[in-house]
Amino acid sequence: METLKEKQIEAISQMLNLNQPASKVAAAEPVWKILIYDRCGQDIISPLISVKELREMGVTLHVQLHADRDSIPDVPAVYFCLPSAENLARIGQDLQNNLYDAYHLNFISPISRHRLEELAAAALQANCVSQINKVYDQYLNFISLEDDMFILRHQSSDPISYYAINKADVADTEMESIMDTIVDSLFSVFATLGAVPYIRSPPDNAAAMVAEKLDKKLRENLGDTRNNLFIMDATKGSQFRYKRPLLIILDRNMDMATPLHHTWTYQALAHDVLDLTLNRVVVEETMGRPPSGSGSIRAKTRACDLDSRDKFWVAHKGSPFPTVAEAIQEELEQYRSSEEEVKMLKASMGLDNESDAAFSMVSETTAKLTSAVNSLPQLMEKKRLIDMHTTIATAILNHIKTRRLDTFFEFEEKIMSKATLDKSIMEMLSDTDASTPEDKMRLFLVFYICAPSISEAEFDRYAAALQNAGCDLSPLNYIKRWKAYTKMAATQNQYVGAGTKTVSMFSKLMSQGSSFVMEGVKNLVLKKHDLPVTRIVDELMEMKSTQETEDYRYFDPRQPKAVDSSQIPKNRSPFQEAIVFIVGGGNYIEYQNLVDYTKGKSSQGKKRVIYGSSTLTNARDFLKQLSHLGQEINT
Repeated sequence: METLKEKQIEAISQMLNLNQPASKVAAAEPVWKILIYDRCGQDIISPLISVKELREMGVTLHVQLHADRDSIPDVPAVYFCLPSAENLARIGQDLQNNLYDAYHLNFISPISRHRLEELAAAALQANCVSQINKVYDQYLNFISLEDDMFILRHQSSDPISYYAINKADVADTEMESIMDTIVDSLFSVFATLGAVPYIRSPPDNAAAMVAEKLDKKLRENLGDTRNNLFIMDATKGSQFRYKRPLLIILDRNMDMATPLHHTWTYQALAHDVLDLTLNRVVVEETMGRPPSGSGSIRAKTRACDLDSRDKFWVAHKGSPFPTVAEAIQEELEQYRSSEEEVKMLKASMGLDNESDAAFSMVSETTAKLTSAVNSLPQLMEKKRLIDMHTTIATAILNHIKTRRLDTFFEFEEKIMSKATLDKSIMEMLSDTDASTPEDKMRLFLVFYICAPSISEAEFDRYAAALQNAGCDLSPLNYIKRWKAYTKMAATQNQYVGAGTKTVSMFSKLMSQGSSFVMEGVKNLVLKKHDLPVTRIVDELMEMKSTQETEDYRYFDPRQPKAVDSSQIPKNRSPFQEAIVFIVGGGNYIEYQNLVDYTKGKSSQGKKRVIYGSSTLTNARDFLKQLSHLGQEINT
């Protein structure tokens, strides 16, 4: 079965093929065209299709809609943007200036009747109605980052952030608008999947509002015989599923510790300390001193793409950091031995000094050389990936060592699993060694969220210690209020089974030849455990009846009447496929925990879980949002 990401790539490829099914003209030369997108369109396409692949699809130029563009006659232009007033005004301007030969207008989410009429008026005015080939609603208003992960927004994600939903002065109309934005994007996800989900959500929070609105929107579309996007179409038989998935919509407030938690796996660390964004990370590399020997050490930035084309990344993005460092070291040794073989072969044939003896080669040696030459491109690519991962891992290692991230991660895991602490929280906060005020604040917030109760006097002592460490106390003010409002009874034992154990560092990494100086870094092994999101997904997929999910609401948009009952039909068998969506921002820690959960379940038949969130937030971003919320309390 195709993944959400594959379906989105297929839809975009068809769009770039001027909305013709790609297979029909696969053998033919592509039609050369220009791609014009807004920021949202750029964010959707960039993690999915490389510049090289765009070229292969006939895209000779890709430019921003609002950039200055020259007229290019005799070329069709494919537009991919949101149907906003600003974008439509710019398209009207392009028509007026007669920039292109033909216009293929693709809107990321459906264009309203009113705006479509405005567009038609602009085309009439510019006298170029015949040049507008087609106007398409693409229903692609989401960003696929992995086969099993999507977000709704990257740039301009502030309007649907945790802060926007939870700020004190949010007006009802503003909240309605936020919910509608989220629902429109979720509707796009299911239109792309070609599936109508069953929906579960907790009662009475932002997630419940999204569930209710999405149920209504799906119901309206199913009842619209002319525009029903979910009709079983014989020509698209494979596109539609016979088993409907379960959509679980959750609110970020159900687990506030995980987004603040220090992490230990490769992808989550890249997001936390290097700002991994849309599958790309920008790392600073030192280049040594200038040739003159004087002046400061030079540095250059290097952009690294981390996606499914990179086998090392696919294999290790969920691994603990020391395991990744060991794997890079092994890859490097393998590469060196392959390189050595090619050198020895050249030497044995006298090719190292280009001697004439090289031309009297025996056939066996020729075959060896041909094989070696053929393997050179793979060898070069392998070297490029090893260099790239060495650069990324070195940058992460520098953060781990200067900020003692291994110690913070291990300590938080102990707090979350209620294990005995070898040091008091106060000692950690008062420690003047490395680490940043932000790291200390994160550690204390994890402790405070997970602690049963703290007296006012104790709280004040901790606050004073944090202030002495140079921390901004605004996030703490917000979490204090949040904790008072939240039903903490439900969250007391949320992180059962968490924790780590320390094993001795891999001998390869401690040898002198290692690329990584791992001295002083702990080799922490994570214990398998389910985070709150994963536990809720398991309970709802497996139809378990527990106190935590017994009051969850249930929607089935295919039922003629809206049945809102917490009781899911009794005769249902467990779900094989689920989409869990977090309103208010997600993170790679939860995503990886769900990936591990589905791997663990694979022995009981294939389970698929897709993780989605309104936006991806690392701990620094999340702390900033909490800080803004805390400042509002003080004013």
